Amino acid sequence: MNNNTFAIIEIGSSNTKTHIFENETVIYENNQTIEFKKNYSILQKINEEDIEKLCLEIKEAKKYTEQIFIFGCSIFRNISEGELKNINELLTNKYNLNIKVVSQNDEALLTGYGCYSDIEYDGNICIFIGGGGSTELLFVNNKKIIDQKYFDFGVVDITNQFKSLKEDYCSSSFDEVYSYISSLIGDINIQCDLLILAGGNHLYWYNSAKYQLKKNHLYQNEKQKYLISIDESDKYDKNALERSLDLIRANSDNPLWFDGSRAMKVITNVISHKINAKYIIPTEINMEDGLRKKIINDQYESE
Repeated sequence: MNNNTFAIIEIGSSNTKTHIFENETVIYENNQTIEFKKNYSILQKINEEDIEKLCLEIKEAKKYTEQIFIFGCSIFRNISEGELKNINELLTNKYNLNIKVVSQNDEALLTGYGCYSDIEYDGNICIFIGGGGSTELLFVNNKKIIDQKYFDFGVVDITNQFKSLKEDYCSSSFDEVYSYISSLIGDINIQCDLLILAGGNHLYWYNSAKYQLKKNHLYQNEKQKYLISIDESDKYDKNALERSLDLIRANSDNPLWFDGSRAMKVITNVISHKINAKYIIPTEINMEDGLRKKIINDQYESE
C-alpha cells in the first residue's frame, strides 16, 4: 500500500465503528451509536438523520486520510438495491466514497483471515465465528480454507430454549443444554487440534469468569496470546452453569453482555469435542482484523 494511513468505518445495527490505522497501529478510534436498524424498522427506510451522522464520521476520518473504506453489515444487507444506490450516490458526490455491503459469508471469511493469515501452525485449525442467530465454522490448513460449515442458530436461540441460562443460577443442567446443541450440530468429520474463538470478545468472558489461561506455546501472535486445554475448559464450562452468573457480571463493566455467555460456552464446548480439539484459543478478532490485513497486504479489492 503506497499510503500507509487508512480508515475503516464499519456500520452495524446500532454501532458505527471508526478505526484509523497507520500500518498496524490504531491512531484514532470512535464507536458512535447510530440506530440504523431501529430507525429502519420504524420508517421502513434508512433514516436521513442517521446518514448525516455517518457523514460526520467520514468528515472526521478525512482529517487523517483520504483512504477510507466503508462497510455496511446488518440492516444494509436487507435494504433494496435502489436505496443503497441513492445513499452511495450521495456519498460519492460529497466524498467520492461508497458503502460496500458485506455478506454474512464474507464477514466470516474476513474474520477467519484475521485469525490464520499470519500464524504458522502445522495442522488443522477450526475457527469458530458465533453470533446471536448464526454459527459458522471455518476449517483451515496451512493458511487455506479446506471446509466451511454454517448453522442457522446462535446464542439467542439457545437462551430462548433454556431461559434460565441468563439467570443468576441456571436450572438447566450442562448435559441437557449440551445434548440439545449437539443435536443441532450433528456430526463433524474433520478433526482439528485447535479451536480458535473469533467474531466477538471471547476474552471478556474468560477474564471475567476467571478462567486460568496459559501462554500460547504453539505459535506467537499478539492477538492469540492465550490458550486453554480441553480438559481445563470442560471443568470451567460445566462450572459456569452451576455458579452465580451475577458474580461473574460483577467482574465486568457491561453486565448485560453476559446474557448469552453461558450459551456461547456450551456451544463452543460441544464443537471442541466434535472436532476432537486439544486446545481452545479465545480471541477478540473480528471482521475488521481481516480487512486491515488485506488492505495492508494489497489483497483487498474495492469495487
